[in-house]
Amino acid sequence: MLYQAYQFQDDLIGPFRKAAKFWMRMGNWGFGPLTREANQQFLAALEMVSRFELTHTRPDFGITEVSTGNQVAPVREEVALELPFGKLLHFVKDIDVLQPRVLVVAPLSGHFSTLLAGTVKTLLQDHDVYITDWANARDVPLTEGHFGVEDYITYLIRFLEEIGPGAHILAVCQPCVQALCAVSVMSEENHPATPKTMTLMAGPIDPRESPTEVNELAVKKSLEWFENSMISTVPFRYSGGGRRVYPGFLQLIAFMSMNMERHKKAHAKLYDHLAKGEVKEAEKIKTFYDEYFSVLDLTEEFYIETIDRIFQKAELATGDFTYMGRPVNPGAIRKTALLTVEGGRDDICALGQTAAAHDLCNSLRPHLKRHHLQANVGHYGVFNGRHWNNEIYPVVRNHILMME
Repeated sequence: MLYQAYQFQDDLIGPFRKAAKFWMRMGNWGFGPLTREANQQFLAALEMVSRFELTHTRPDFGITEVSTGNQVAPVREEVALELPFGKLLHFVKDIDVLQPRVLVVAPLSGHFSTLLAGTVKTLLQDHDVYITDWANARDVPLTEGHFGVEDYITYLIRFLEEIGPGAHILAVCQPCVQALCAVSVMSEENHPATPKTMTLMAGPIDPRESPTEVNELAVKKSLEWFENSMISTVPFRYSGGGRRVYPGFLQLIAFMSMNMERHKKAHAKLYDHLAKGEVKEAEKIKTFYDEYFSVLDLTEEFYIETIDRIFQKAELATGDFTYMGRPVNPGAIRKTALLTVEGGRDDICALGQTAAAHDLCNSLRPHLKRHHLQANVGHYGVFNGRHWNNEIYPVVRNHILMME
């Protein structure tokens, strides 16, 4: 009944949001001698009410052009391959120069791939960029079957095949495990589309290293608890009606609870900016939360298998991970250069968890392995913002360029 309760509450609040948006369109209210100040405060309050919602459809990436070389190139999105649970999205630039092809592997953890819009825009300066654009499970009909951790790996291999030989792979956060597994499988099979480089950024290759609050939550509860407490059934008003999912709104609540005071202060600032007519400052906060409050649901099997195999059993780190019944052996990777990136203040994926990939990839020669620690950033700063643009990205770019 969890999903139904959420939907009922959202349906109740919906008319208030609509009313707030309607009154906002009415414009100036004219409050006597306090006209300007009172009007601005009232409109600010209405806008705060109108924004009190979650969205369940992917926002736009908002990337229409990018500076590359000595020109500004238009960018358009094309679907290179569409599968039931995700698309391979290609950011096409109108330039004549061939650039390294990079598959960005986005997390499937309650948010859409647009969470990496900043990552993609920076990469586009020097690369031909693709991204995994995962579907909202509540919109995928039951007839399309299931989607678990191994299906995710299969999708990555299929996407790399579509991009073709000579590409590179960059995984962010949770899917670092699946990316390493995919490259391991492809390397063992001597697959022609095995990527030249693999960049793993802030991912739980070995979550037993310096466990964070997120890691501890995953191991202190039983699988039965997660199944009974976190899984719900999609209402039949949606295309995926009847599918068992981990709702994205639960993941959002979990993330927000870790830094609730920060979110409260951000919204207090937003109101102040709106009330004072500080449009530019308000827009920055609104843009962040428009993305942050866009959530997607995960299939039950993907969520439970992630808890079980990646966090509780740490199967990849212990050598017990299997794919289609066969052991996954990162030692089979001999030609794909490895770069791991960690943030010194990461409270989601702590120091050592991603660097553990170097011990697993024990057949790689030293010059094909590199670790970068960005001491002054948290989790999101690893792949977004000033430190990513100015300090981390040059390391990633040089890593890729080394194998071109």
